[in-house]
Amino acid sequence: MIQPDTDKPASELIDARITELGDWRGETLARLRTLIHEADPEVVEEWKWRGVPVWSHDGIICTGETYKQVIKMTFARGASLEDPSGLFNAGLEGNTRRAIDLRAGDQIDAGALKALIRAAVALNQSKKKGRPE
Repeated sequence: MIQPDTDKPASELIDARITELGDWRGETLARLRTLIHEADPEVVEEWKWRGVPVWSHDGIICTGETYKQVIKMTFARGASLEDPSGLFNAGLEGNTRRAIDLRAGDQIDAGALKALIRAAVALNQSKKKGRPE
């Protein structure tokens, strides 16, 4: 498991995690990462909580947690987002977060995911505008 290293940029740590996984989980995480960057070219990659990839733009958009049977993409403010395509399939009872659990062989609806990412960025930006500088 890749350990946090304050000397390395988050992008390198995420690259290493993808390589370390070496199976469908690495491929899926790499695909999610690509879609996040396509949806928001200004996204910031972070490495938090002892090794969780995090994507932010004016606040956390989502995380990419890796487990043995699932990649969990948790949206920090997912409960406040419209999900017309029904991508959220985990954490549905929570008041704040929502998640998308992806298992081996699951297909990703790229268009719907990018729309969800853009909506999360817009929500973060709307919350930021209400705060004093």
